[in-house]
Amino acid sequence: MLGSDRRTGTGFRTDTIILASLQPDVHAVTLLSIPRDLYIYLPGYTMQRINTAWVYGESIGYPGGGPRLLFDAIRYNLGLSVEHYALVEMSGFEEAIDTLGGVDVRVACSYTDWRLKARNLPQNVVANWALHTVPTGIVRMDGNQALWYARSRQRSSDFDRSRRQQEVLRAVYRRGLSLDAFARLPAFYADMIGLVTTDIGLGEAGALGLAATRIDLARIHSRFIGRGQVTSWRVPSSGAQVLLPRPEAIGALLAEAFTFPEADTPVPQVVVEVVDAAGRPDFAVLATERLEYAGFTAAAGPPTSQREANSRLLDFGRADEAERERVRRALGLSQAAVVTVENPAEPAAFRFLLGENYNPCFDPTAL
Repeated sequence: MLGSDRRTGTGFRTDTIILASLQPDVHAVTLLSIPRDLYIYLPGYTMQRINTAWVYGESIGYPGGGPRLLFDAIRYNLGLSVEHYALVEMSGFEEAIDTLGGVDVRVACSYTDWRLKARNLPQNVVANWALHTVPTGIVRMDGNQALWYARSRQRSSDFDRSRRQQEVLRAVYRRGLSLDAFARLPAFYADMIGLVTTDIGLGEAGALGLAATRIDLARIHSRFIGRGQVTSWRVPSSGAQVLLPRPEAIGALLAEAFTFPEADTPVPQVVVEVVDAAGRPDFAVLATERLEYAGFTAAAGPPTSQREANSRLLDFGRADEAERERVRRALGLSQAAVVTVENPAEPAAFRFLLGENYNPCFDPTAL
């Protein structure tokens, strides 16, 4: 899945690159974000940022053009085979979100950046810009706001932008399910095909849509090539700031990201029940999403009327120490916040009592 930075003309870079691996037999998906500044070898050409592969493939006459050079670069540098692509322009992304009627984005971290006061104002006039804040919580976004949220990085980084892009993608998936869009795919495909450039035909889209309806959100794994997998470096000849791959770290990430359960393995029972004990239902939803990012099956339980100042993780004694530690780290809790309560009758292995001190903001690259 590719996002173009094109504004005018024919040249553009694919500043958003997300690999989606769909495994229909086990009803699972991995979404892997690749930073645009990853400095790699473009086969048959030279060392360049990965976001330039498409434009160089077109300009140097590479067999298969831009898509093929990008596919070959990913295979050469990451060892992953890519079969299809979907490229969306900025205007197309905005229209696609509006076609869905907007999306409810689960914003883990409040975000502030510069935004045009109105979408049609000239961008080169300083007075046309103002700081805009998206608060933590479930935020309904139209196409224009979703595009701004997914693209902005003046006051953050590419790594943070990758997290926001995947938040929007997950919101699009949930919205598609709620509209039964995958079941009525021919009509939905007709709505979208004018907004997206893709080599996926209607027949293949139908098969993908059918598979999508069977995927549990706990099996949509969001992964990121982040700070732990790269090293910042300045290219001596040009002074360009790029990211050098750390092969062993990237290899470990890819091995984990693309390891799927065996065929016919059922989705596991709820591992963590999230209970709102702070009067913040949006935060309970965000905590559930955070656990799903880490690969746990989680569900929100009934809120409690008794308020808790501090968050606690109740361990009912059915999980081993390694799994307890993974749940604790996924929620960003201290060791002191874990309380063992032997109760094998509980349906979930853990209950997370979300207290008033809970901070839903997290770095998904660290999970």
